[in-house]
Amino acid sequence: MLKERERQFFQQLEETIYSNPFSIDPAVLGARFPGVSPGISPGREGLDSGAHYFSVIAAPLERMLAGLAERGITRLQQLSAEEREWLKHGLLFRSYHNCTEALDRHIEQQLAQPDRPLPVPFAKAVVGELEQCGFSAREALRYFGFFFQLRRAYYFIDRALVGRTASMQALRRGLWNLLFTEDARLYDRYLWDRMEDFSTLLLGETGTGKGAAAAAIGRSGYIPYDPQGGCFRSAFTQAFIATNLSQFTENLIESELFGHRKGAFTGAVDTHTGLLGRCSRYGSLFLDEIGDVSVTVQIKLLKVLQERRFSPVGSHEEKRFSGRLVAATNRSLPELRQSGRFRDDFYYRVSSQVLHMPSLRQRLAESREELVLMVRLLLERMLGGPVEQVLDQVMGIIARDLPADYPWPGNVRELEQVIRRCLLSRQLLPEEFACESGADDGGWSVGQAPTARQLLSRYCEQLFRRYGTYEAVARHSGLDRRTVKKYLEMTTAESG
Repeated sequence: MLKERERQFFQQLEETIYSNPFSIDPAVLGARFPGVSPGISPGREGLDSGAHYFSVIAAPLERMLAGLAERGITRLQQLSAEEREWLKHGLLFRSYHNCTEALDRHIEQQLAQPDRPLPVPFAKAVVGELEQCGFSAREALRYFGFFFQLRRAYYFIDRALVGRTASMQALRRGLWNLLFTEDARLYDRYLWDRMEDFSTLLLGETGTGKGAAAAAIGRSGYIPYDPQGGCFRSAFTQAFIATNLSQFTENLIESELFGHRKGAFTGAVDTHTGLLGRCSRYGSLFLDEIGDVSVTVQIKLLKVLQERRFSPVGSHEEKRFSGRLVAATNRSLPELRQSGRFRDDFYYRVSSQVLHMPSLRQRLAESREELVLMVRLLLERMLGGPVEQVLDQVMGIIARDLPADYPWPGNVRELEQVIRRCLLSRQLLPEEFACESGADDGGWSVGQAPTARQLLSRYCEQLFRRYGTYEAVARHSGLDRRTVKKYLEMTTAESG
């Protein structure tokens, strides 16, 4: 039987370990567990990236479990049903915390060898420890898969989406909730094997990191452990499938998504498995630029999300889509919905949760230190070593050559290219940013009146640089594809 102080400890522990790690209040943590420093904050800026924020409560937990062991309490079955539930969370947390470093190493090894699931040599010991504590073999295997999911989610959200501003902290909290809900006890009891029904919509300007956020979701789904094979049933590196829909013509989008049967149309010389068919039950499909697809494709995707079934082009065979859908757009959905170009019923189905990606402009308005943080991070990725001296040089060039209120329309993606320019030439030429800064002169000298043809040519050129295909430019400009090609060819001839 547990003593009153032990009951209180495990109740506090349960409230803590099932909460969102990116929303925990350090002061609350200190109040729940006296002796824990309230100054610790979650994420890269508080602890080293290999440690979870609540690792600080591992020591008091060990002391509590050691005290129980001295009284002969080491298994769940030695307590009443109510007390067994309290002790359960402490035993799970101890096992999880003890294997976090091994899980991190496994994640990094899998990233380095992405083609197949790798052996997990420490799995047998972790599962065996849970069984010794009174968990059934089935429960122990499920919770080991849960440990791996928790660690991957923290690993990718913490590393891929850094920043100290309130908007970035809110984004990380939102991503965690997409995977586990705000209270992971709900996920543990009811949702761990049915999250595919919760679609996600990411909104934000180009270059804000929608792809990184989607990858964090896609790589962090639940994957069961296979004790016979000694590995997880799927490599998380293969669980995330991404595509940009704006690169495909209307005729090709359906084939790319649903696949097609051999001979279904001219040029279909082989049977093709589409993205929906290639996405596993443990994975996620990321559809970028969802705001660009036609109403016809929206209707077909709506049916997939409602019924979980689809048929390849030219076939009546029904296949099942078992994965999770993540969609994104940089376009204004209210405008698209009002104009009828984005169906309301499709919006409601694709937006179980909507996350807004903060722009770099917004983040800098919250804290100017965010720019230094981002430049340091990007330099570390580019150079792979100490960057302090280079950081000072790059920040100096940015301060010298760009106005203090530069709006960063290309966001983090633009910042990355600015850093490369600084490294290559140690200067940023003003004309490189004339279009990006929102200048309305189109690049022409004062007093020079551009013709309508010149304006259209320059506009098509800018769209082509962003989207890369004639079809995408045609959709965004409202021009015919052949007209787009003509204007781009004229621009090339004039520049040549």
